[in-house]
Amino acid sequence: MSEIIAIAKKFLPQETITNIQEYGSGNINNTFLVTTDSAEEPYYILQRLNTKVFSKPELVMDNICLVSEHIIGKLSPNDCWRIPRILLTENRQHHYLDSQGCFWRAMSFIDNALCLETVQNLEQAQEIGYGLGMFHRLISDLPVHQLGDTLPGFHITPSYLKNYYQVQKTVSIASSVEVNYGFNFIKERAKSVGVLETAKAQGILPIRPIHGDPKINNILLERDSKKAVAMIDLDTVKPGLIHYDLGDCLRSGCNLSGEETPNWEQVKFDTEIAREILQGYLAIAQDFLTDYDYQYFYDGIRLIAFELGLRFFTDYLAGNLYFKTDYPEHNLIRALVQFKLTESIENQQAIIRKIIFS
Repeated sequence: MSEIIAIAKKFLPQETITNIQEYGSGNINNTFLVTTDSAEEPYYILQRLNTKVFSKPELVMDNICLVSEHIIGKLSPNDCWRIPRILLTENRQHHYLDSQGCFWRAMSFIDNALCLETVQNLEQAQEIGYGLGMFHRLISDLPVHQLGDTLPGFHITPSYLKNYYQVQKTVSIASSVEVNYGFNFIKERAKSVGVLETAKAQGILPIRPIHGDPKINNILLERDSKKAVAMIDLDTVKPGLIHYDLGDCLRSGCNLSGEETPNWEQVKFDTEIAREILQGYLAIAQDFLTDYDYQYFYDGIRLIAFELGLRFFTDYLAGNLYFKTDYPEHNLIRALVQFKLTESIENQQAIIRKIIFS
C-alpha cells in the first residue's frame, strides 16, 4: 500500500493522505478511494488503467479531458450537473507511469451521490434516462472528429461475432447444457448482428460522441434529491452510435435480477422500467434526434444485450482473458444472463416499439 500512496502523492503533492482502499466493482481497471485530511475536498479516485484493454491510454485521457472541458464550458454556476475533474501531476501530465510501466490517473470524487447496481423504483428509472440524455445533450455539439477511437471495434457487433468464430475454432470446451445453450443462441441470431452497422454505413445513422459504457452504475444520483447529477467512467468515450449507449443503459437498468445473478433462467426485461428510462431520456434528448434514430432504437436495445452476452461467452471460451472473474464459469453465467435478457426483449418487441414511439 505504501507504493500506492507514493503514486497518489504524484497527483496530490500538497495533501496529507490518511487512507487508501479499493473501491467500486469494475471489471476492467483497479480503482482506489484516496482519503485526505482536507476539509474542503477529502476524497479522490486513483486508478490503474488496464492497458491490455486500453492499448492507447494516453488517448483515453485525451478524450476524457476534451469531453470534461467541453461539458464544464457549457455549465452555469447554478447547474447541478457535475463531472469528475482530472488531476495533473507536478509535470502537468494527466497520467503517471510507475517503475513497472503501469498507467495511473487520478480525479476528483463526486460525493453525496448514489451509484445504483439495480433500479429500485420508477422514479430512479426516469432519472437514469434523464442522466444519459443530459450527457448526450451536453456533448452533442462536440465535433466528433476531435475524439480519438480508443477502442477500435468496440460496439461493432459483427466484429465480436467474427472473433467468436475464431476463438471457437481454436478451443475445446466440455459440452454442457449451459454451453450448448450459448452455442445455439448465437447461431440462431448470427444473421441479424449487422443491423446498426449497415445503417451507419448507409449514412442513415450518424456517428456522434458517445459514452460507450453507460450502465446504470455509471449515472450518479444526488443522495438527497435523487436527481441525476453526473456521468462517470468516461474511459470508453469515443465516436459511435448513440443507439449502443441507450441500449446499454436499458440493458443494465431493465434487468432487475442484476447482471451477476446465478439464476440466469429467471432473467426478464422489465418494460415498465424501460418506459420510464425512455421517457426520461427522450424528454431531454429529442431535440437532437432524427426519425431514423427512433426507428433503430429497438435494434440497439436488443443488439447490445446480445453483444455483451457474446463477449462474455467468447471470453469464457478463450479462458477468461478480458473480464475479471471470481470462478471459472463466471463469464459463462454472465453470458447466459445477457442471452436470456435478449430473449425477453425479443418476446416483447411490440411493447418496446410502442413505448419508443409513444
